[in-house]
Amino acid sequence: GDNLSLSATMRESTGKGAAREARRHNLVPGVVYGGSEEPININVKFNELLKKLNAGRFMSTLINLTVGEKTVQVICRDIQKHVVKDLPTHLDFMRLSKTARIKLFIPVVFNNQDICKGIKKGGVLTVVRPEVELLVNAMEIPSVLEIDIQDFEVGDTITISSITLPSGTETTIKGRDFVIANIQAPSGLKSSENEGGGSEDPATDATEEENEDNAPA
Repeated sequence: GDNLSLSATMRESTGKGAAREARRHNLVPGVVYGGSEEPININVKFNELLKKLNAGRFMSTLINLTVGEKTVQVICRDIQKHVVKDLPTHLDFMRLSKTARIKLFIPVVFNNQDICKGIKKGGVLTVVRPEVELLVNAMEIPSVLEIDIQDFEVGDTITISSITLPSGTETTIKGRDFVIANIQAPSGLKSSENEGGGSEDPATDATEEENEDNAPA
């Protein structure tokens, strides 16, 4: 994916007062940490930041952050937002070395939905995991994971093994072929087709998996 560029200024003083002062001037305070250098406190222009946030994928894109004369490559690790206004109030950036490997959620794109066999028969693509957590090389972050669903039929389950992972990436979930999506029969057909009850399983498995993955670590 393409890197984002963002410019920032050094924030000399720290603490709540300085952060409040920054926000009063339409700046969002943040910190840059990691690597062999000391953390630095920065301010980013609110409007510039908002534009980048609205463009999407801010948390999973390599950012060229220019502070004064120096540009560092960072990834955004945390955005604190105002409880009511949902606007950014603080940012955490992590410096990345050329060889760093990081965990990121990468969105899944389902290609050929219009000619998918199961969907053409009235099946519904039910997405269990819209994104998958991968361990990736910081300098080669894939923008999406693509899967061609043309040949999937009603009742089929699409698992992680159906996706060709970009080179240099691996899933953080190991040892099981977890569900990404399934093509479910339209609700009208369920009763007649599922006498055996067999094809209900992928959906229930998927839901249980989700709960397991979303459980607090």
